[in-house]
Formats: sequence, structure tokens, C-alpha cells
Amino acid sequence: MTGKPGRTARGGAQTSAGDLLDLVRSGRAVTRGALQQMTGLSRATVGQRLDRLFRAGWLREGAGGPVDSPLGGRPAITLEFDGSHAVVLAADLDTRHARAALLTLTGEILAERSGPLVVEDGPETVLEGLGRWFAELLTETGHAPEAVCGIGLGVPGPVDSETGRVVQPPMMSGWDGYDIRGRLSRAFTEHTGAGPVPVLVDNDANLMAYGEQRTGYQDCRAFVLVKVSTGIGAGVVVDGAVYRGVDGGAGDLGHIRVGTGALCRCGSYGCLAAVASGGAVARRLTEAGVPAASGSDVRDLLAAGHPEAAALAREAGRRVGDVLATVVTLLNPGVLMIAGDLAGTPFLTGVRELLYQRALPRSTAHLDVVTAKLGERAGLIGAGALVVEHLYAPERVEERLTALGV
Repeated sequence: MTGKPGRTARGGAQTSAGDLLDLVRSGRAVTRGALQQMTGLSRATVGQRLDRLFRAGWLREGAGGPVDSPLGGRPAITLEFDGSHAVVLAADLDTRHARAALLTLTGEILAERSGPLVVEDGPETVLEGLGRWFAELLTETGHAPEAVCGIGLGVPGPVDSETGRVVQPPMMSGWDGYDIRGRLSRAFTEHTGAGPVPVLVDNDANLMAYGEQRTGYQDCRAFVLVKVSTGIGAGVVVDGAVYRGVDGGAGDLGHIRVGTGALCRCGSYGCLAAVASGGAVARRLTEAGVPAASGSDVRDLLAAGHPEAAALAREAGRRVGDVLATVVTLLNPGVLMIAGDLAGTPFLTGVRELLYQRALPRSTAHLDVVTAKLGERAGLIGAGALVVEHLYAPERVEERLTALGV
């Protein structure tokens, strides 16, 4: 079997320098001997391609591994991805609040900050603010701006992953079709003086799902995360990859019709988000004489044990659980994770009541319904991982090594 120039295969394994790095990063082959066995390449060819990765600073030698030969001998030197050669910036936008972080290539958060950033103020204001935050994080940690290899951003709306532009977002007035990648890259340059870096943009629920699945549920082949905050959205990870649909619209649970007359922010009537989101619960609390402006206010009331907030959250959970019975039947996930402002006991109880009542027993027999493990950091970790997987994909490794002259 043949492939691109310089890439041959044995047993389907690709054998460029990028593919060798992929084998090491995934743990499938972490010694020179194992790489030879998996790829069919000669010792000299493996050595030459690894040398490019060493010169780029992307690989390093680790401790000696076990001796494979029954005759004994010196232990094989293991190979490791060197996550210290660069850093990643990430940000996660909610409708009225944002978080940003500086991460290692292996997903460790080195520094973070959060504060008010209102998406309705428009992309120019918000992205300029993120550029300023990024510069402050680099200064705080002592990292040079040139160490940043990429930026990941999560937004509360559907995103076309090919262009990085949001598509008709109900909660992001003024953002439809805007060049987020270009403006955020310029904001980074304006505030740090560094050159442009790649920027990846995705839906916030997608990135939360990606971060949670990679961190705690890597063996789960079908993973669904539902974020219930000001709106409602879902992220789906299948076989380790985010499922986005044809143009980024997959997982938009909040706009499934549930047969009510409530007006949704999208302009339609009867959407799930209009009656079961954090924003919807906040409106009902306000009407009942308990002031609440957003899902985050509802979260605070739930944390304080407010009985009316708990009752409304449980009711919202039942509505969402009714819809999730169909989702679970369709996707047959192993894990259904509830995240966001309403992700607490009252809401989860309501979800379980209707989900197990409406879904077929076979669909839920091997289903774990859980709450988020990473909390508000899930989107940041997912955004960082998205950047790393993009930049160190085998085909992109070849391009980057060539650009580095190694």
C-alpha cells in the first residue's frame, strides 16, 4: 500500500515523521524497536525521522523500558513527547462571563483568570479583551509570547469548524459570520508583540465534552455532555472525536420543540431552552419575586439551598430528561454528563426521572448519568486539547517540520 511521498505502510500504519510522533504520543510505540516493528521501517530510517523530531524539540528520551529479549541485555530507551517546548492559550466564553488560561501541551493549566465579558458587546470588544487577558497570563507566568503555538476558543453558539465563524447564533448578536480567528490572532499580536498564531474556534459544549472525555472517559466510545446554563447545548464525542454535523449544528438541543408556547431567544416558540434553561428558570424566579438575571444567579441560589430555585430546577430537569430519552435512544452513549449552571442534584434528579421513564431499558442498561468532573475548567482543557491535536496531527507535523527547516 502506498500513500503520500515519503509515507509507506505495513499493516496500515503510516510512517512519516508525523506518524512516528503520533505513535509515541498515543503510547502505541515508545521505543525505536517498537516503532520499527509497527511501521516496517529500517532502523536507519526510523532514526532519521526521529532525529527531525528531536531537533524540533518535540521528542525527548525517557527512562529505560523493560528488556524484551529473553536473553537479557540493556533496557530500551523510551521516547516521550516533550510538552515543555511550547504552551497553548485557551478561552471559554459564556454569555456574560469568560475564562482564559495558559496551558502546557499536555493539558496542565499554568495560570488562569476569569471575569465579566458580555458577548452582546460584540466581537471587537470581547476579542480585544481576551487579547489583553492573554498578555497578562504570559506576563504572570514569565512565558515569552513566542512560546505560544496556538489559541483555542469556545463560544456559546454553533460554529462552522472549517471557517471558525459562528452560524446564526441565537445568543451572540453581532457575531454571525464574523472572522473570529483573524481578530483574535490580531488581538494577541497587538497585546504581546508576537507574530500571528493559529486560532481554533468551536462550540463551548463541544469543547467541554472533549475535555471531559479525554480527561476521565477515554475508553467511552460514545460520550454526550449537556450544558445547561443561559441556554442548552450538547457536545458529542464519538470514538475520540467531536461530532459536529455538516456545518457545526450538531448538539443544539435547546432548539428542539417541546410543544409549549414560550418564546425563545431564537425567535421561535416552544424551544426547550425557552422553558428549561438557566435563563428560563431565572425568569420564572424573578416573576415569583426572587430576582435572578441569568443562569449563574440560579446557580448561586441553588448553592444556597433556595427551595423555589430547587423546585424549578427539578422541573427543568424533567423537561430536559424527556428530550434526552430520544438522544440516548439515538446515540446509545456510555456516559451522559450534565454540566453548566443547573448541574446539581435537583436538576439531575429531574433528568433521571424522565430519562429512565421514557427511554427503552436497553438504551440505559449500560449508561452512566453523571455530573461534570472538571467544572468550569472543562472548556479550557478541551480548547487546549483541540489546538494540540490539530497542530500535532501527522500531516500537519510534516508541514511544520519543513517550515522549521528540520
